[in-house]
Amino acid sequence: MLLNIEHLYKYFNGESLLKDINLTVEDREAVGLIGINGCGKSTLLNIITGSESFDKTPEGLGSVNIAGKATIGFLKQNSGLNSELTIAEEMKNAFAPLLETFEQMKKLEKEMSNKESGEFEQISREYADLSSYFEARDGYRIDVKIKQVLNGMGFGSTPTNRVISTLSGGEKTRLALAKLLLEEPNLLILDEPTNHLDFNTLMWLEDYLKGYKGSILIVSHDRYFLNRVCTRICEIEQGRLTSYKGDYSSYLVQKKMNSERQLKEYEAQQKEIAKLEDYVAKNIVRASTSKMAKSRQHALDRIERIEKPLMFTKPPKIKLEYDIEPTKDIVRVVECPVEVGEGADKKVLVKSLNMHVRRGEHVAIIGANGIGKTSILKLIQGIIPHESGNISWGNNVKISYFEQEHSILNRRNTVIEEVLRRYPRLSEQQARSALGAVLLTGENVFKPVSVISGGERAKLCFAIMALNRGNVLILDEPTNHLDLNTKEVLEDALADFGGTIILVSHDRYLLNKVADRIIEVKPDEINSYEGNFDAYSEAVNNAEQIKAEEEAERKRDEEQKAYRENKAKQYRNKEQRAADAQKRNRVKELEKEIEETEILIFNLENEISDPEIASDYAKMSDKCRELEQAKTALDEKMDEWAVLSEQL
Repeated sequence: MLLNIEHLYKYFNGESLLKDINLTVEDREAVGLIGINGCGKSTLLNIITGSESFDKTPEGLGSVNIAGKATIGFLKQNSGLNSELTIAEEMKNAFAPLLETFEQMKKLEKEMSNKESGEFEQISREYADLSSYFEARDGYRIDVKIKQVLNGMGFGSTPTNRVISTLSGGEKTRLALAKLLLEEPNLLILDEPTNHLDFNTLMWLEDYLKGYKGSILIVSHDRYFLNRVCTRICEIEQGRLTSYKGDYSSYLVQKKMNSERQLKEYEAQQKEIAKLEDYVAKNIVRASTSKMAKSRQHALDRIERIEKPLMFTKPPKIKLEYDIEPTKDIVRVVECPVEVGEGADKKVLVKSLNMHVRRGEHVAIIGANGIGKTSILKLIQGIIPHESGNISWGNNVKISYFEQEHSILNRRNTVIEEVLRRYPRLSEQQARSALGAVLLTGENVFKPVSVISGGERAKLCFAIMALNRGNVLILDEPTNHLDLNTKEVLEDALADFGGTIILVSHDRYLLNKVADRIIEVKPDEINSYEGNFDAYSEAVNNAEQIKAEEEAERKRDEEQKAYRENKAKQYRNKEQRAADAQKRNRVKELEKEIEETEILIFNLENEISDPEIASDYAKMSDKCRELEQAKTALDEKMDEWAVLSEQL
């Protein structure tokens, strides 16, 4: 067990944020920590890492215990790096103890060449200890590890001599995560690690974490990420922590079942309590029934009360329907360039866009940041122009557009004015009913759009979309700013929508639940994949595997061809073949001798480390001399073997 928390409390201004938190993290366990913003997730991480204190019970209970030799690595949402260093220098800092060991080894090598007798043996033993430590921790693969992690985290094409101060904020966050992965702490704590990561980097990180040798504690709102990585989900709700086995999807099922069961038990107990209380109240003063009433009162006092369950926050209601059925072909885009800017500032994002969407399809457009996904949505609607190509819409198409910046809203209007100016035939009560469905109620409907939160503006847009009753929904990052409850309600509404959806999103959980076709946009090509995000991922992985196998086969063919051509050019006479046979026999002899010499060296090193021999100067000198002779012989045999092997 790496981490054990018992009876932990945290108070702010007399109010409890965390109440009686109990949590254990076992070896090789991946725990996801979830909860609404402000519930105390980051506070709990800070307590675990020692950067924040915690409170105890009046009885003095409360502890945070970490295994003795365990190391903790913590990636905060804004991790700092040394901006004056290069990428390579900062990554090598992750291996500072190992690199220091290597420098000590080099220093000892020089000293051994100038020392004799007793001093040599002492230095030799010290060198052997350092060498074993270095090899056991994969010290000779430091550069390979750095390259692997930098490539995975999206720095494959970035020069490693680039100074960190020149990187963007998102790049610095990715680099901080890369460094933390290289440090390989026993307990890896990550706070929102998926921010600033594209799909490829996310999938690499998920695979890397699934094979991580230590334990992981993750705070994340990325449900797809939690599903792929986590083996347990812990939720903080109303100050209390509840643990659920399995991934995020398992958590949803278990939480619903637990809440329903606990509610039934609570309601049944409340009925029993009410029944007993009613009997006591009616009979306690009557002489004939007073004894029985007191007995019931004692029974009441002995009942262990079931707490009222923490129920799900009331979710919004989003219902998306339409009135008119459009034609079979919704929209067809033929050879349209996607361009932004004007004149000298014009930039081509996609050279030639071809896209066909049919009635009833739920199509998701994905691609790297800045590739032009939002511009594609605006292009097909005519919001931005195109100089060539063709865009044709079918008949009876009615579009409802969700724009991620909510710029379609007039921020000077109040919430209810935004609804009534679009739908003047609605009564105020009808408008308030539509807003109430998305939990915009009370005085909030009279607030200016400019002062409500991003999540509330998104809910206002969904209320407007529901009233619009469009048969084609065009959605640009619809789950941004939304809490988990609203995300799940929206996803259910979109998945059940019988019309057509054209969607841009980074939310892979949403893409998996809603999309039935994925369109991947690249600068020079557009690829379409049938199915949801899982199907897309599988298809991409299969394609990459096939490509790798084809490349490996091509290399094998080239090598075999070169080998055959080389053989054909070589004429071997009888003497040459005999000489080659002798060389092959000698190679076999050398391999046996090398193996025997390596065993001898191993035995000698063990004998040298024996305290009995170490205390006998004469024996120690003999053994060290034998060891040096064996190493010299091994080097000679290896050199001879290498020369002969190259000649054959």
